[in-house]
Amino acid sequence: QVQLAESGGGLVQVGGSLRLSCVASGSIFSISSMGWYRQAPGKQRDRVATITSGGSTNYADSVKGRFTISRDNAKNTVYLQMNSLKPEDTAVYYCKALILTTAALTWNDYWGQGTQVTVSS
Repeated sequence: QVQLAESGGGLVQVGGSLRLSCVASGSIFSISSMGWYRQAPGKQRDRVATITSGGSTNYADSVKGRFTISRDNAKNTVYLQMNSLKPEDTAVYYCKALILTTAALTWNDYWGQGTQVTVSS
């Protein structure tokens, strides 16, 4: 009974910006790492950026210097600020969170449903 809901995707021109949000809700006891992944048509799902509960971040080389991941632990929310967008950033963006629920004894990964980001040239 955990849900992750992304928002903020859309159509943007090259060089533009978007901010994605992902809220985790449900029977959550604790959240460890959170992250953003993306999948372009015909390609595998790739990691974009991750952030630990303490705020340590890690980025794919392709987005370093352009994207910023952040989180609000009080709101169970992770953000992805995307600047200087390129056509190759076009993909469905998914958030993932490592969550300990109030019922389970183990940590499990949960995924959102995805939000489309399209960068037009």
